[in-house]
Amino acid sequence: MFVQDVTRVSLASFKERSAGKRIVLLYPWTNYRNLFLTHFLASAKEGLLYYRISSEETTVRDFVKGIATEINNVLGNFGDNARQALAAHAKLPALGEALAADLNAYNPEEKIILFIDELDRIPMDSDFTQFIDGVVGALSENVQITISSRLLTYQPWYDMVAKGVAVVLGTEFRRNDVMFTVEETPKPQLEVYALGRGYALVNGQLITNWDGALPRNLFFFFMDHPLVTRDEIFQTFWPELSVKEATNVFHVTKRKITERLSMKITDTGSYELTQYSSGFYMPSDKLVRHYDVADFQDAVERATVTTDEREEVALYMRAIDLYKAPFLQQVDMKWVGERRAELRQHYATALIGMGRIWKRRGDDQRTLGYFTRALKEAQEREDIHREVMNIYYRMGMNDDARAQYRRLEQILRETVGIPPSRETRELYALIEGG
Repeated sequence: MFVQDVTRVSLASFKERSAGKRIVLLYPWTNYRNLFLTHFLASAKEGLLYYRISSEETTVRDFVKGIATEINNVLGNFGDNARQALAAHAKLPALGEALAADLNAYNPEEKIILFIDELDRIPMDSDFTQFIDGVVGALSENVQITISSRLLTYQPWYDMVAKGVAVVLGTEFRRNDVMFTVEETPKPQLEVYALGRGYALVNGQLITNWDGALPRNLFFFFMDHPLVTRDEIFQTFWPELSVKEATNVFHVTKRKITERLSMKITDTGSYELTQYSSGFYMPSDKLVRHYDVADFQDAVERATVTTDEREEVALYMRAIDLYKAPFLQQVDMKWVGERRAELRQHYATALIGMGRIWKRRGDDQRTLGYFTRALKEAQEREDIHREVMNIYYRMGMNDDARAQYRRLEQILRETVGIPPSRETRELYALIEGG
């Protein structure tokens, strides 16, 4: 199996987009990290330098000392310039140039790729910006730095992307512009991930303090309802309050959301999540949004209508990758529970879709894997229980087929109080007779 079959990322596309760039940023929550390491560990071992930043390295100087020491210990003949710059307490731009000189001199006849893992352990502050600018400005053409991080900040990377010396990989499937899209007048980028516990980033900076649960919950409600009336909001959050009381609480809560967003943006402006027009609250034009739930739904919906099997596979796999966990899994509100159940059904649809593709291809093992995963999300799907029974029967696993029938029987009895359909009972009789 090729690595792109596992990662759903084209190796050719990866190499083409990263060619000629001094910095390659692997966007968090994508498969590019695994693709990169798998490819280069297999076919370019001599040109790959790997360094993972440890939890003890909290400054730029700690990092430079660590990387110079480790690469020298493992491979030898590395880091003289960096060690001299550290000993001389060189300024950060000069320290960056020293590390670049070591990379340039390591093997000047071959392409060198330095992979830096977990870079977010070091603060992306002005010190780091001075240092990385020094590194990039002094790198030779045969050296490339690839960065993997659990978070990516807006700067210093945006300026590098704008200058053409850096590229971000891993945002190809997004419907909207994202953080590093080069614009004449760049807008703050809001990234929201609600499949799981739920978190939001503004220009790559995580919002960690919402000033209470209510602003956070209202924020996710707005993200999930891009066109909503005031009455719908009040009915969801404050049905027991009078209109006047609900209005007061609403405006205070909405202002707190604005403050949380604006705090992460460097200028002094006020950035509203929504704007009001013609009786509706809708997305503000001051921010560019990315929302994983919207991407997930879009992928499932497009997969169900396409007639191109390759596109169908890509879209279903995209949806399955995006569904990290149930929607806002730690929030206990009625609207969240209803939405969670709806998205769970979409996830089951994606799994069933992939199962049917493998069924068409005649691969019982993969079909069974997707169908059994789907039944964990949509246990009431009698047609999928029957598909699983059929596969077990074809594979000679009659005991498993009988157990699947009994499981379906129990589910239907407990949920809707009816027995399995005639078609399913006839299949069970065939299995029993077999």
